[in-house]
Amino acid sequence: MKIAVLSRNGKLYSTRRLMQAGQERGHDMHLIDYLRCYMDITSHHPRVIYKGESLEGFDAVIPRIGASRTFYGTAVVRQFEMMGVFPTNESQAISRSRDKLRSLQLLARAGIGLPVTGFAHYTNDIDGLINLVGGPPLIIKLLGGTQGIGVVLAETRKAATSVIQAFRGLDANLLVQEFIKESRGEDIRCFIVGSRVVAAMKRKAKDGEFRSNLHQGGKGEKIKLKAEERAIALRAAKCMGLNVAGVDMLRSNHGPVIMEVNSSPGLEGIEKTSDVDVAGKIIQFIEKNAHNKNKIKDRVKG
Repeated sequence: MKIAVLSRNGKLYSTRRLMQAGQERGHDMHLIDYLRCYMDITSHHPRVIYKGESLEGFDAVIPRIGASRTFYGTAVVRQFEMMGVFPTNESQAISRSRDKLRSLQLLARAGIGLPVTGFAHYTNDIDGLINLVGGPPLIIKLLGGTQGIGVVLAETRKAATSVIQAFRGLDANLLVQEFIKESRGEDIRCFIVGSRVVAAMKRKAKDGEFRSNLHQGGKGEKIKLKAEERAIALRAAKCMGLNVAGVDMLRSNHGPVIMEVNSSPGLEGIEKTSDVDVAGKIIQFIEKNAHNKNKIKDRVKG
């Protein structure tokens, strides 16, 4: 099959592994910088043009869209969808998962466990917002943050008030969430491909840090998931309409709670920690599904 990896950087581990896995299974792999594409939007012959040439004959695309490039990246994915090309994740599902508020609302509507969360923009009732999530300590997040950036742990009411006032001065939307103390700076990353959890790891924050993201110095280790954790991860990915997803959750006193569903999860940490060929699993998923054109149909309401 002819498969495109939509990525801005061919040197990234995830991009290299996907290209390698596809080539090892005999596929014609192409690396395409989606920001350098332009589109011919017509009724009968939509095209994506790259380096002056029309991209024709592709069976599938693997979107690796950066968070800051979601709008244009998903437009390119959507154009491929119009051409009948199978995407591992559809454009609408990527956009949905990137909107933190929308994704939390959809997860809540589906009855999936979440930390108690408040959302605000410019409120004078800061005490009410803090009380909503049970008081300090609490987590304050900028709505557009990624990889643990723009996330603050406020351990006192005074600190929480100061941070909320500061974010308010930036004209920013923010999320306030309860702090799950019992997680002890650990979370679980589940990697979903299709309808299966293909790999999982526990991430532990470095000393003095509460964020367990590997980009923030956290360390990963192998973990055996509980049945409930596996089930909720699959439900969360399905709720977003994602075929390939990284689902992050915490172990709380009242069961697993979902923190985030990522539409472009990195492969390096999960592959090296779990010893699972995740890139190969993604290529196998394409092999099983790319020729079913009915698969290109988002079924999530919202």
